[in-house]
Amino acid sequence: MTTFADKVIQFNASLEFTGQLPVGITILNPFKADKTIMPVVTEFYQKFYNDTHARHMILGINPGRFGGGVTGVPFTDSKRLKQECGISYSGKETHEPSSVFVYDVIQAYGGPTAFYQKFYINSICPLGFTAPGKNGTEVNYNYYDNSELTKAVHDFIVQSIRKQLDFGIKTDVCFCFGTGKNEKFLRQLNQKYQFFETIVPLEHPRFVMQYKIKSKQFYMDKYLLAFYQAN
Repeated sequence: MTTFADKVIQFNASLEFTGQLPVGITILNPFKADKTIMPVVTEFYQKFYNDTHARHMILGINPGRFGGGVTGVPFTDSKRLKQECGISYSGKETHEPSSVFVYDVIQAYGGPTAFYQKFYINSICPLGFTAPGKNGTEVNYNYYDNSELTKAVHDFIVQSIRKQLDFGIKTDVCFCFGTGKNEKFLRQLNQKYQFFETIVPLEHPRFVMQYKIKSKQFYMDKYLLAFYQAN
């Protein structure tokens, strides 16, 4: 029997972008860049997804340098991976505000075991990007920040979503983290390819933590209501 976990692990292990990126933009692929990541990813998915249950999909933008781009688990920095999920990890220590918010929601839902029984999180583009910042250091870059990049990864995104739908994804509702460009792009894709019946947009965790921290509980409640209504 092939489990949901088996499918995700194989998908991550095979993820590779072979197209041409615009000058200055670098791919962020933790599954290929760090040999210690796949054992971590394997432990995570075997712990929470070792079954054949169907789940609703949540799509963010693309992995960042301090969350999924380091641990291999979407919206999960090293602190949350160890403390909230109980997964062994000895790599780079990271703290990502988006991960803090997501795991506050997960705990309010009932904890990682209860949440991951119902939901599968990834990103519209499952691999991330970096570009040189103002002082020369690498900074996160989004697939929609550059029209050339968006065009370059378009087919990769479509293929990746199609592959993930085969994991056992419920297609009545898909949740989108991001109510701006990310939602717009996903709606355009969905209109063309009919992946899901409905897209439910939720303000991106990073946006909440950076600009709406005083209203954090409001956005947590909004997330929880949307998730409860879907199950």
